[in-house]
Amino acid sequence: MASDSDAADEVLHDFGPLLRVYKSGRVERPLVAPPVAPGLDAATGVHSRDVQLGHYSVRLYLPPAAVAGAKLPVIVYVHGGGFVAESAASPGCHRFLNTLTAACPALGVSVDYRLAPEHPLPAAYDDSLAALKWALAAADPWVAAHGDLARVFVAGDSAGANICHHLAVHPDVVAAEGPQQRARPLKGAVLIHPWFWGSEAVGGEPSHPAARAMGARLWLFACPGAAGMDDPRMNPMAPGAPGLETMACERVMVCAAEHDFLRWRGRAYAEAVAAARGGEEGAVELLETEGEGHVFYVYKPDGDKAKEMVAKIVGFVNAP
Repeated sequence: MASDSDAADEVLHDFGPLLRVYKSGRVERPLVAPPVAPGLDAATGVHSRDVQLGHYSVRLYLPPAAVAGAKLPVIVYVHGGGFVAESAASPGCHRFLNTLTAACPALGVSVDYRLAPEHPLPAAYDDSLAALKWALAAADPWVAAHGDLARVFVAGDSAGANICHHLAVHPDVVAAEGPQQRARPLKGAVLIHPWFWGSEAVGGEPSHPAARAMGARLWLFACPGAAGMDDPRMNPMAPGAPGLETMACERVMVCAAEHDFLRWRGRAYAEAVAAARGGEEGAVELLETEGEGHVFYVYKPDGDKAKEMVAKIVGFVNAP
């Protein structure tokens, strides 16, 4: 007969190495590496520090170019992890922000939002929206002194890219007055391997109902109030979703990877945004990396294809 302790240690929800939730309420995230502290990055010369903002925090990144006094683009970055794992202090995210902000150069604002299941969605969306508003208000001395608020970008990977789309269509952001009489308050959005899904398959996605349900299983767990897998937050192309033509950014870049099961969805999203913009030249850029999988650049940051992706993002950020 099982003891009470054995019953309490029963796994209720198992999402592989990303998340396990036990009957006792204990939560495990086996895949997540120990966090790294902010400070000076010896490889890039980027300084970073954390700012606590109530329920959430941000990690700011200041590259060496900032000492010259020039105003730099601002990249508000939202990490991935299925809405349930990782943080701004995760080693892969921290290294990527050091690399990207040095290469641009840009001032980085990496959002450390609350995670499900302890804080179910929309907590992550709410925290990321608050962080973007905080950055746009130049509420921190680094942002005020070194950030060019006419060149603010949102960027993120996987679930973080999903959140970036949500930010770009959020009424509060869409209604914000753009700097220098610009119609759109954000210069651009970079969605790396975005986690979108839906009840209907697109491209080469599996069409079997069981496969469709599996693709949305973690999302429905993280967002118990969701209206199914066609909730506009998961399927931005679903009927009733905010119009893609309303996005509060001038340009959009979507990154996809050949061996990522989300690649079809990312490609379809890029095509839908381009169509919503009326085929406007330069409004949407799609980068498809051959031979690589989901967020490959986190695991192989020194590889040629990771460097190529960073270079493409740098070009996107620095384009007129």
